[in-house]
Amino acid sequence: MSHLTSKFGETTSQKPKCRRKKSSPPFSLRLSAQERADLETAAAGMPLGPFIKAKALGGDLTPRRTRGQAPVKDHAALARALGLLGNLRLANNLNQLAKAANSGALPLTPEIEEELLATCAAVLAIRAELMRALGFQIEGDQ
Repeated sequence: MSHLTSKFGETTSQKPKCRRKKSSPPFSLRLSAQERADLETAAAGMPLGPFIKAKALGGDLTPRRTRGQAPVKDHAALARALGLLGNLRLANNLNQLAKAANSGALPLTPEIEEELLATCAAVLAIRAELMRALGFQIEGDQ
C-alpha cells in the first residue's frame, strides 16, 4: 500500500450509480395503411400518440395550441409590403424629422406637411398589406 492510499483512503475506479427511476418500455402497435389513415382522419391534425392514448384511456382530446406551419395567408401581399418597406427609407427619414423637430429646426412648410402626409399614407399602406398577408380583413376590402 502506498503512502497516498493510506493517507487519502482507498481509490475506486467505479462511478457512483445513478438512482434514476426506470421508465416503462414503449408500447408498439402495428396498423395497416388504411387503419392509420382512418386514425389520422379521426385525429384531425392532432399527433397520433396523444390521440390514441386519450381515446384508449378516456382522456381529454382538446388539441394543444400550436402555431400554424405557415401563418402567412397571402405571400404576394407580404412581398408587396416588404417591397414598400425596402423602397421607402422610412426609418432614416423619420429619424431625421424627429431630430429636426426636437431641435426646433423643422419649419412646417406646405412641402414638409405634404411629405409628412405622404409618409403617413405609406405607413398605413404597409400596415394594410401586412394585415392582408396575415389573413386579417381590412376595412374597404371586399
